[in-house]
Amino acid sequence: MERASHEIPQERAFLDRPGARLVALGIFLCAALALAWVHRDDLNPPQAAAADDPVARCLAARSGDIDRMREDGTIDDRQAVLFKNRAEALCIAQHGPGAGPPRLSGD
Repeated sequence: MERASHEIPQERAFLDRPGARLVALGIFLCAALALAWVHRDDLNPPQAAAADDPVARCLAARSGDIDRMREDGTIDDRQAVLFKNRAEALCIAQHGPGAGPPRLSGD
């Protein structure tokens, strides 16, 4: 059955109106901003803390020594990885867990 052109259109429900879509978009944006704010340190970690971290300084020094030994041919790549893992354990044992995030094994 065709709708006559002289009929008055029925009023749409509030959720079907453009205003409701704008409200939903606003709520979504607020939720996304809140999520970004809560995880701001995960998205952009602070760099200054690593410079003051004694474990990071110790690891940088030991890693440089190990890289030099590898370049000189004193040790091979497999030994360099092993030495870096041991250096990490040594630095943590000497200075505590440090201020930075935990390191992944095999790095």
